[in-house]
Amino acid sequence: MILVTGATGFVGRALCERLNGHDALRIAVRNPVALGWTEQFDVVQTALDPAQDWRPALKGIATVVHCAARVHVMNDDAADPLREFRRINVDGTLQLARQAAEAGVKRFVFISSIKVNGESTVAGQPFTAAQVPAPIDPYGVSKWEAEQQLHQLSAETGMEVVIIRPVLVYGPGVKANFLNMMKWLYKGVPLPLGAIHNKRSIVALDNLVDLIVTCIDHPRAANQTFLVSDGEDLSTTELLQRMSQALGKRPRLLPVPVWMMETAAKALGKQSIAQRLFGSLQVDISHTRECLGWTPPVSVDAALRKTAQHFLKQQKQ
Repeated sequence: MILVTGATGFVGRALCERLNGHDALRIAVRNPVALGWTEQFDVVQTALDPAQDWRPALKGIATVVHCAARVHVMNDDAADPLREFRRINVDGTLQLARQAAEAGVKRFVFISSIKVNGESTVAGQPFTAAQVPAPIDPYGVSKWEAEQQLHQLSAETGMEVVIIRPVLVYGPGVKANFLNMMKWLYKGVPLPLGAIHNKRSIVALDNLVDLIVTCIDHPRAANQTFLVSDGEDLSTTELLQRMSQALGKRPRLLPVPVWMMETAAKALGKQSIAQRLFGSLQVDISHTRECLGWTPPVSVDAALRKTAQHFLKQQKQ
């Protein structure tokens, strides 16, 4: 039996829908009402807390897929963000993992983040799974610390640990900046983003879920770290153009020089936004491909079309 945490989240929900009917599945959520389809699953109510007793939820479980986390937010209002990230993402995760090992769980799949590697790359020099991590923000630091403690626990107990570090995930129902981008394109808002030549890796929700499912029982996944993307890197301009095509819209992209926008962003204190728009962040998934014999099953354009179709359907409701 598989236990999935964070089943109400973007990734967790899609994973449960993929596994439903194919595997014996139990899901752990903080608020079962938010699921909407609890009758399909064996549901347990839990919280990702250092004091949580996971033993009832872990009975009969062979594999844990841990999607739950305190996620990265743009404007964190916590008095001490790093402390709060550590409490949930490190201490809460280790509470679950220790009790999983004690319960005889064979494998623990941890959904981490590319932020463990860092925030940006030099174009043509992608992050790899083997390089030394260099997290910068509190979220990335907490994920890296959790990874290290999980590996230590694995060495002590023999429970297999699999680490997956996704880049930006998109797909039907995506929120935040990706959703805002679709809204701008749908409305035909002129955007000064027509001359950006960076390179960024992204991953479709279907591709990420497919990799997670592969890692649940693949023998070579044990105690490995995998980076995941669609296998095709795009500039910000290319992404906007191809998303526009998926939406059936003509993009209105103005070729404003990047240096001008970076100067304006610095003056407005928006350097982090500028980094995501103009900087590069690439990952090398060759280790993932070679170790698991895995290839992203969905192309970028197919995934963008699926994302756009869901968005357009929502606009009509």
